[in-house]
Amino acid sequence: MTKTPNPLLGTLLLLLMSLPLTAEPVTVKPIAESPTTISPLLNGQQVPEVLVKDLKGETVELKQLLQGKPSVIFFYRGGWCPFCNAQMGQLQAIEGDLLKMGFQLIGISPDAPEELRASMTKNDLNYTLVSDADLNAMRAFGLAYFSSQSITERYMSKMQLNNRLWKNAAGEERLVLPVPAVYITDKTGLVHFQYLNPNYKVRAEPKLILTAASLVKS
Repeated sequence: MTKTPNPLLGTLLLLLMSLPLTAEPVTVKPIAESPTTISPLLNGQQVPEVLVKDLKGETVELKQLLQGKPSVIFFYRGGWCPFCNAQMGQLQAIEGDLLKMGFQLIGISPDAPEELRASMTKNDLNYTLVSDADLNAMRAFGLAYFSSQSITERYMSKMQLNNRLWKNAAGEERLVLPVPAVYITDKTGLVHFQYLNPNYKVRAEPKLILTAASLVKS
């Protein structure tokens, strides 16, 4: 079960949408040392031009996937994460409402293409999932962070992950994950709304996403 986000936090995030939006250049950011030290992409910035892989393992540009449509882009840790699976199911439930408003859903994770296909079947998903195993999108959005040594060892063994390990500043091999996040963009790829929480157990509720999408649409 996902936990209900702080109502005040949700209100503050929605208020941010009323601020003037000014496009700013985006650069690829270093991998953060912890989930609390990330520097995420903000409202008023453009979706970066990065490469990801589709279900067939073919390289595609993220902006090309947007196809000039308003989009709900969400980052998740992987199909092995129960909180991510719960969120994917919730998003599937509201996809019809988002489609009626003209939005498309795109999920991004470090899972390999074959793992994405397994998630599509397991969760009976209709929307798009893409692989960011090379961390291109996670770093450009400023969401990537090094897991601790204990978490790395536990996840790699118990979850039997195939994720590549990356060296941190100390030269230690660590698992890199994204802080789960939701971004809502207009048809130009400009970010109007973002929700993220360093606590991976806390995800944006479907009602909040629908409300934010309706405001972007209006």
